[in-house]
Formats: sequence, structure tokens, C-alpha cells
Amino acid sequence: MSIKRIAILTSGGDAPGMNAAIRAAARSAVSYGWEAFGVRRGFAGLMAGDFMPLRARDVGGILQQGGTFLGSARAPHFKDAEGQLRAVSALNDAGIDAVVVIGGNGSQTGAHALSQHGIAVAGIASTIDNDLAGSDITIGVDTALNIALEAIDRLKVTASSHQRAFLVEVMGRDCGYLALMAGIAGGAECICIPEIPTSPEQVAAELDDSYKRGKTHGLIVVAEGASHDAQALAAYLQEYGKNRPTYEVRSTILGHVQRGGIPTASDRILASRLAAHAVESLYKGDINILAGMVDNHLKATPLAEVAGKHKPFPEDLFQLAKTLVR
Repeated sequence: MSIKRIAILTSGGDAPGMNAAIRAAARSAVSYGWEAFGVRRGFAGLMAGDFMPLRARDVGGILQQGGTFLGSARAPHFKDAEGQLRAVSALNDAGIDAVVVIGGNGSQTGAHALSQHGIAVAGIASTIDNDLAGSDITIGVDTALNIALEAIDRLKVTASSHQRAFLVEVMGRDCGYLALMAGIAGGAECICIPEIPTSPEQVAAELDDSYKRGKTHGLIVVAEGASHDAQALAAYLQEYGKNRPTYEVRSTILGHVQRGGIPTASDRILASRLAAHAVESLYKGDINILAGMVDNHLKATPLAEVAGKHKPFPEDLFQLAKTLVR
């Protein structure tokens, strides 16, 4: 197919490195002699035809910025055929030949829906949850993990000073990847994730064991979507510890602070490589794909194999976390 104009949009939760991906996609398009346009507010802006030119200079100075300068928004109407047809009509009216979609599971499901209406699409794997099929690592994960780890390291210092246990809640409504990795890297006594239910009694037992071994602090990393969140666990543990020797318990919820960081070098490079690969795929006629990183190599996976699917949970890493608690 002949491509002269592409549109670039970011959708779903913002992830550090999205701006680097926008920049690389726009400049790659320019290198092929194409025009690039940004779509404001994700699929909501796409349905409204809210396009802006993205020349090489228009994307200057955004590489180091977190978030997405194009913006993102919920677009429930895009799930309906009527909303999708509105988006197709807006693309046709603007003379757009292909769309680059930067985002996670919901975003790539939307990209696949566009492809079913005859629109050439290339997705770029971007979500701090790292649960998207078709890529071993996604844009934003490294930054979000390092932000969580910095907070954990700081909390462990004050926890040791006062012989306390901290429950640190990280993002992960449906996926425990961030909690698992932060727990391993931060030396957690227990990690609570959505994939493996953990009872308050189990958490209390882990802290008791840690206390008896003479550790000056306890650390529990909790994904927000775990069977019991940090506040619920803290309430149980505070009641549990009233009449026994154990740690004082505090909870800290990191929340959206993990999304707002300056992207690390790793995320900037990953975003640049994936975006350039997505545009190159379109140039070669390889459409309706997700640009991801598999076995440390760039790979284009058909969107049909990605939409609505999640990566398997890394059981081996969960077992590693349990082994390292001593």
C-alpha cells in the first residue's frame, strides 16, 4: 500500500517514554517522506478528528518528558461499532493512510478494531504493567520500577531506625509484575499480587518469622489489585500485633507517582527503537502488527495475536522471591 500520511496516538494509562515514542515515530515518518500527525486525547480525539501536525521540530524537546504531550483519555464509545466508524471517517476525511497506536492491552485491542475496518495500523508496546503479549518488556516499566524501588529503599532506612514493617502498595490492578520485581529488587519479606491470593494471616506469619530472625525491619510489597490491599493488610496487622512482640506497621501507597517520572535511559531507548520499528514495518507493508521486543530482538507480532491477551505470569520469579527471604 502507498502511505503518505500517518497519525500517531497515545492511549490508556500514560507511561514514561511515550513522548520518546511519539518523537521517534514522527521523525521516522519524516525520513520516509511522509507527513505525521498527532491525535490529541487518544481514541476520543480520533473519533473527533482532533489532529495536529508533527513535523521534526514539533517533537523536539519532549524526549526527556514523562507522560504524553498528546494526552490520553477514556473512550468507552470507541468500543462500539458506531464509535469505530466515526474514527474511520475522521481518518478518511484527513487523508490519513495509517495509524500508530502507543499503549497497552486496551489500546492494542482498539488498534485491532481499527484494522478490522480496513485501516493500516502499527502498535507500540507501552504499559507500566508489562502484561502485554508480543513484547518481553514494554515502555514505562523500567522507570516505574525504579521509582518504586527508590521509595522502598528510603522506607527501609526509616523502618530499620524504628523497628517497623512497611506495606508498600504499587500499581498493578490486574497484574503483579511491578510488585514482584520491586519485591525481589527491594528484598521484601512478602509480595502480594493479584495472580496469587495471599491472606492477612500469611502476611502476619511472614512478618513474625522475620521478627524472630532478628531483622530490624519488615517489608511487604502489595500490588493495588491484590486480594487485600495495603490499607486492609495494615489494619489487620495492627490489630494482630497489639499483644505480641512484633513490628509496628505502617503503610505507604505510591499510586500514580510511579507513572510521572522522567523516563530512564532504558525507556527512552526502548521507546525510540519500538517506534522506529513500527514505522519501518508500515513502510515495508507489514501492517496490523505490534512492535515489541522479544528475546532481545525487535519483532512485529500480528495484532490478532495480541488483542485481549496477557503474558503468562512468571512463576519462576515468584519462587525466586520466596527463596530469597531469609
